[in-house]
Amino acid sequence: MKRVAILGVGLIGGSLALSMKDKDVEIIGFDIYEENLQKALALSVIDKGTVDLAEAVKEADFIFLSSPVGKLFELISFLRYTSLKPGAIISDTGSTKGSIFEWTRDFQKKNVYFIGGHPMAGSHKTGIEAAHDRLFENAYYVLTPDSSIPQEVVQSLRDLLTCTKARIVVLDPAEHDRVVGAISHFPHIIAATLVKQVGEYNEHSPWYHRLAAGGFRDITRIASSNPIMWRDILLHNRKVMLELAEDWRNVFDEIINFVKEADADKIETFFREARDFRDQLPERKKGAIAPLYDLYIDVPDIPGIIGKITTLLGEKDISITNIRIMEIREDIMGVLLTTFRNEEDMEKARVVLTEEGYRVYSRE
Repeated sequence: MKRVAILGVGLIGGSLALSMKDKDVEIIGFDIYEENLQKALALSVIDKGTVDLAEAVKEADFIFLSSPVGKLFELISFLRYTSLKPGAIISDTGSTKGSIFEWTRDFQKKNVYFIGGHPMAGSHKTGIEAAHDRLFENAYYVLTPDSSIPQEVVQSLRDLLTCTKARIVVLDPAEHDRVVGAISHFPHIIAATLVKQVGEYNEHSPWYHRLAAGGFRDITRIASSNPIMWRDILLHNRKVMLELAEDWRNVFDEIINFVKEADADKIETFFREARDFRDQLPERKKGAIAPLYDLYIDVPDIPGIIGKITTLLGEKDISITNIRIMEIREDIMGVLLTTFRNEEDMEKARVVLTEEGYRVYSRE
């Protein structure tokens, strides 16, 4: 039986552990908070738990570092000077890779291997209570081994991770950081910048806040992400962020110049090219930014309608994570926004509501 150590028993670490439950493995959970370990044990997420890091990893065949990016270096520093099982494979679950490899190159001197990992899935919820065994299903799970790592070692990790039912791909660490920086990290900067800009305008007129409840709120939703997490991510992918910022500035200057020159053809081409590329993107697939599972429902503004909708879905065992009336509906069909935890629940709700005669829409 293989022993797997999960360092950080939260949403990601807990979901990894749950996906391995049918494997012939023993799962040891480590967390600095005893309360988290007790919850994980009570939920049967892990087999054993400890707040002693050396105890958790000493006989582990696989070690997963499932802590925030800012804490990864503390764990790596500890493991570099800790007795580990020969042949052990260490992997992380963070979204930046380049800076980590500067700290992990010497692991092979002690017959231990580090392979970067990035499961590109998550949830709007956090903590061990939100963990589930299908979190990574059909999502990309990127492995970023150094070129010196033997292929059989990489394959061993891939074999273990098949239990997640994720789409496992291998990328060069630098390429990973460039791609994820462009499609995930940099968009968070743009969203936060837009929100801060409107927030400053709102100091002079409260209507910015009131009228931002529709499309603006949707396109900037990622600005609500954990600021400490994004501080650490951007600092550890700083070089890529600065390069992307320069590229973005060039593209932004381009469209602004078209506007200054009142060049209608170039403005139209700019937006057409952006639309055409976006329309080619895969639909309903898990990527660097979690997809929305939202339905917009046309309902009359009458007392009890929200209760009627929630009761109807509840009778079909369909869980709703959020529901609200849309006061601003520019570019949005439907009055009532309902959010679901996964695509399966959303599609079941679409069928149920349609059969009851409601008109239901979703964003493309």
